[in-house]
Amino acid sequence: MKIAYTMAAGRGDTDMLLSRVAGVLADRGYATLGTVQINTERGLGPCDMDIWVLPDGPTLRISQDLGQASSGCRLDPSALETAVGLTASRLRAGADILIINKFGKHEAEGRGFRDLIADAVELDIPVLVGVNALNLDAFMEFVGHGAKQLHPSERAIQEWVWDVCAAHQGAA
Repeated sequence: MKIAYTMAAGRGDTDMLLSRVAGVLADRGYATLGTVQINTERGLGPCDMDIWVLPDGPTLRISQDLGQASSGCRLDPSALETAVGLTASRLRAGADILIINKFGKHEAEGRGFRDLIADAVELDIPVLVGVNALNLDAFMEFVGHGAKQLHPSERAIQEWVWDVCAAHQGAA
């Protein structure tokens, strides 16, 4: 199983890291599918959350504006499922790697990108996932502790991608 995850410490750091990595891989000719998250600060209150569906869009707003006093989950589940559907429709055509910006609450509860991650593993497509500490146990339970933890650096992630893609191409 070729699945890896990374966890960066700062707020939004994993999102920025995976976005940069996806750009480098695309520039080097890798068929990169999945999503990367783009956070836009709004001043007062929480940021807007968008995800870019790789490789060529669209960008979808996945956060809802619930007002400054709100403390509930701001995720727009309909927008997330739209991103899942767009990515799933592209996966069957093949890819060198699937990047999922976050194994979040929806995935921990059996929804979101969870089935797509399993589909990619079944298709022998390497998977890279962003995970936060809150959902790490659910992620590890889902993958059966078969995932490789990668240091949150572009170099470490790129080296893993190059290794698993070279092994895949050698097996083909």
